[in-house]
Amino acid sequence: MISPATARTPAAAIPLAAPVELSRRVAELEERLGDPTDPGNPLGFAALMRADRAAVPFTEGEAVLDELAFHTEFVPRELGGRLERMDHLVRMLRPVFRRDVGLGMGYGMLSYMAANDVWTTGDERQRRWLAGLLLGGARATIAQHETAHSNDYVRSQMTARQAPGGFLLNGAKPMISNLDRAEALVLFCRTDPAPGSGSHSVLLLDPGELPREHATILPRHLAVGLRGLTFAGLEFRDCPIPPEALLGPQGSGIATALRSFQISRTVVSALAVAAVDTNLRTALSFDGEHRTRGRRTAGNDSATTESAFTGAFVNLLLYDSLAVVATRALHVRPAETSVYSAALKYLLPQLPIATMYDLSIVLGAGFHTDEGNRGIFQKHIRDVPVLSLGHAGTVACQATVIPQLPRLAARSWFREEPAPAALFEPHGALPPLDTAALSLACGRDSLSAALVTAAERIPGRGPAERALRELAGLLSAELAELRDRVLAMTAGDRALPVGAACFALLDRYALLLAAAAVLGVWQHSQGGDDPFLADASWAAAALHLVARRLGTAPVELPPECGLRIRHEIQLRHTTLRSFDLFNTPVPG
Repeated sequence: MISPATARTPAAAIPLAAPVELSRRVAELEERLGDPTDPGNPLGFAALMRADRAAVPFTEGEAVLDELAFHTEFVPRELGGRLERMDHLVRMLRPVFRRDVGLGMGYGMLSYMAANDVWTTGDERQRRWLAGLLLGGARATIAQHETAHSNDYVRSQMTARQAPGGFLLNGAKPMISNLDRAEALVLFCRTDPAPGSGSHSVLLLDPGELPREHATILPRHLAVGLRGLTFAGLEFRDCPIPPEALLGPQGSGIATALRSFQISRTVVSALAVAAVDTNLRTALSFDGEHRTRGRRTAGNDSATTESAFTGAFVNLLLYDSLAVVATRALHVRPAETSVYSAALKYLLPQLPIATMYDLSIVLGAGFHTDEGNRGIFQKHIRDVPVLSLGHAGTVACQATVIPQLPRLAARSWFREEPAPAALFEPHGALPPLDTAALSLACGRDSLSAALVTAAERIPGRGPAERALRELAGLLSAELAELRDRVLAMTAGDRALPVGAACFALLDRYALLLAAAAVLGVWQHSQGGDDPFLADASWAAAALHLVARRLGTAPVELPPECGLRIRHEIQLRHTTLRSFDLFNTPVPG
């Protein structure tokens, strides 16, 4: 068995040009992908849907990303790549995810999720070995899923027992994405039978060097979503592993995973916005075509259709506000990121996925097609839920945040100083990423202070601002009630009880964090380049949506809010602009 530290000579790194401004690189990528609705475009929806029906990778898309040296986006700049800021990584990946979630995951994100552990924990030899592979266009993958235990990775059935010359690996991982294409494998396994935080370790392996008599690839599983990815298993029987394959110290696996989750779950969750963007655009185009032909959609009820579009756009902006804040918090407030990243991933099924289903009413029976331009709508609905599953799914997010609620209620909420402006400025500068500053649980939350102080700072210059100010005050009172409920449940040094009540507390807290992010983004957009983000209409509508989900009696939104939002939807649709906070040009 050859370890990564001493394996074959890494592929030569692709030479990089001088750093190019981010928006230019995004525009170049969009231009190269071309109009997705053009049936003659080999990178369009028709072509990628053919690959999806055949359950094969979208090779045409991968070839274009190779031409653009897109794989360098996942390697840190000090190792020869382009990766410096996590928000820039999200910006670069969104055009790919708008086109095809499977392309984005299969080409790069799975490699990055594996590499993330190496960049943060690996030694210099391991980092350079993997960097050489990725810069040469190779793939990496990660094996953490435990399907026999509802993906509770701590209950790993994969064991690495110490033996002369290293370890003997036994057990199986039944679901590993892209295993057949990977030249590097990050494997999570148990190295100590005793329970505790030091029971697991992480290994960095070369799948091609595994001895066949000790390692067997299990049959492929065909998934409903991400059909272009191959989900296969790997079974080990006394497989010899050298000690230098350890990624970080022995027993550090759980700490490594919990820190890397904060980065990977934030990036993946933020990319879900791109799929909602495409589905909103698809539904708008479908509705426009029917109206041109004298037909109507959504049960011949134009009010229902407009409500679906408005609700989808507001939901997208609400979720993207928290996505932007959580991504920037990795640089600005790394110690607090465990809460923000988990809240963002927790809301993925409730906001982006639910929004796409809400939009399906516009397509009617057309929702079921898997061909042509409409087929992408169904494909995104199948693909995006897969992002919310696995080791960093809903249950993992609950387990991350709920134990921190007592400390947050007692020491942080209504006491913390407001977060800095850098947290809320989508295009603002950021300090370098310091992964060592990521905390497993720090008990602090400066984001919620934006909700607490907003009501006092909103001037109320018009009906929309006055509604926003009242809604901010209403939601600040909700945060106070949440604090009181948590403190009452933990009075007398009692531990927070486990049960449905705690799940409801997290549900409310995650929505309040999203509302705080909206207020922060809106406040720091005043005087900026985007007049829509500086308008209170979208922020008031987003907070109104949160208040309704919390079951409060929100104020009535002034009619101008709906008019302004509907105008922006049509403007972005007709001028080919993205529906997220960045409002960038898209091909069409």
